[in-house]
Amino acid sequence: MVLRQIGIEVAGLAFDTMLASLLLNPASPSHGLDYLASSLLQHDMIPIKDLIGKGKNQITMAEVDIAVSTEYAGEDADFTWRLGQLLAPQMDKSDLSALFYETEMPLVSVLAEMEHNGITLDVKLLASLSESMGASLASLTENIYALVGHEFNVDSPKQLGVVLFDEMGLRVVKKTRTGRSTDADTLQTLADETDNPLPKLILEYRELAKLKNTYVDALPKMVFPRTGRIHASFNQTGAITGRLSSSDPNLQNIPIRTETGRKIRYAFIACDAQHVLLAADYSQVELRLLAHFCQDQALVKAFLEGQDIHRAVAAQVNGVALEDVTPEQRSAAKAVNFGIIYGQSAFGLAKSLGIPQGEAKAFIDMYFMRYPGIRMFIDDCIARTKKTGYAETILGRRRPIPELQSRNRNQIAFGERIAVNTVVQGSAADVMKRAMIDIHHDIKTGRLDANMLIQVHDELVFEIPQAFVEKASQQIRERMENALPLSVPLVVDIAWANNWAEGK
Repeated sequence: MVLRQIGIEVAGLAFDTMLASLLLNPASPSHGLDYLASSLLQHDMIPIKDLIGKGKNQITMAEVDIAVSTEYAGEDADFTWRLGQLLAPQMDKSDLSALFYETEMPLVSVLAEMEHNGITLDVKLLASLSESMGASLASLTENIYALVGHEFNVDSPKQLGVVLFDEMGLRVVKKTRTGRSTDADTLQTLADETDNPLPKLILEYRELAKLKNTYVDALPKMVFPRTGRIHASFNQTGAITGRLSSSDPNLQNIPIRTETGRKIRYAFIACDAQHVLLAADYSQVELRLLAHFCQDQALVKAFLEGQDIHRAVAAQVNGVALEDVTPEQRSAAKAVNFGIIYGQSAFGLAKSLGIPQGEAKAFIDMYFMRYPGIRMFIDDCIARTKKTGYAETILGRRRPIPELQSRNRNQIAFGERIAVNTVVQGSAADVMKRAMIDIHHDIKTGRLDANMLIQVHDELVFEIPQAFVEKASQQIRERMENALPLSVPLVVDIAWANNWAEGK
């Protein structure tokens, strides 16, 4: 990244010790240089605080004596090299070498390019949004005060607890080490089981305050003066499932299910009127991978025929024709389809749909009766993980799951859920990474006139000249839909506009 700032692109990147550690020892508490040097080479690295101090007296690296900073920098290079000498033979002998050399290592250059590209931000739009959100927060605060009958610090969990439980007499849902909980789950429970409007108002207030503070007010401060764009970091070691994470800003936490959250995406814009932002989104990639793994005939058939999978499942489970499926039946099928991947129970389904638990259990039982391949896949997945000690994705990424060896029933149940989830969600991450590598190759070789800017879960965002967007969209779709050979088709939804929100 540093060299890229002055126009030098690093080539021939051969080995990355952090990524090697992640694949070889995924359960390690850290994959950072200090930890690896200490645990694998029994060497304690010079702490940065020895050079720059800490607190009020902290200085910058520019002020450190050159001989001291030379020793510090030399040690970094030396011990990264030594770790490479140690980890490379282990990687070459392992079953993980193909995943490392063909997917993870090529992805380093892709992510460096994305971080370098950055994205333009509409700062004026965010300023306007901040103003309107501030007015809404003030109004919500007044409503809360009026309801309670006096002013208090809405942001203080302790003061809120006094109001909710002592003054209003609402039940204490759960306790923590610090006292009575007023977290989001507690407030939602109180909102659902009482007519008191306060818990719902507090939830609204918190969501709005978080969006304003975390994104609307913070994003403009992240614009890099020299480029006029924000440059998020994409972290390859961010999740044990293989998914990427992002930071500064965290683009994956912008809520898009709420209207206010969606408004933030309007502020991510193309660099000028001659360019557009194109969003390419895998459609139901995890369910398609579930079908590929379980090979359930009915599920595979629905995907091969291009059916609306939630409607198809609702028709099967309820024993009605496709055209007779009601919106409620489709909604229930959708909840089960996605819930299956995350090990959702009848209790969880009943809560999410607002139906009796018995009804939810009957629906799940019928679901597995209609799709026996899914139940067999789940059972096989858990049995294989118990035997080997790890869950494995489509490209061979491994996640140790020691919970399955526990004597605690809750721990075992948790282990069973993450075993299935790791295989499906981790494989979706593998698919996305291969697509990104292929598209990056097309961009670098001049086959595709586009810049890759953002990756969020199943979605990629590009900046493309308006004149070439039709052709580019076809090329991107082809690469994403053919990232890995599956027994069911991958489908990509593509849209473009001058901002990220309308490209959805």
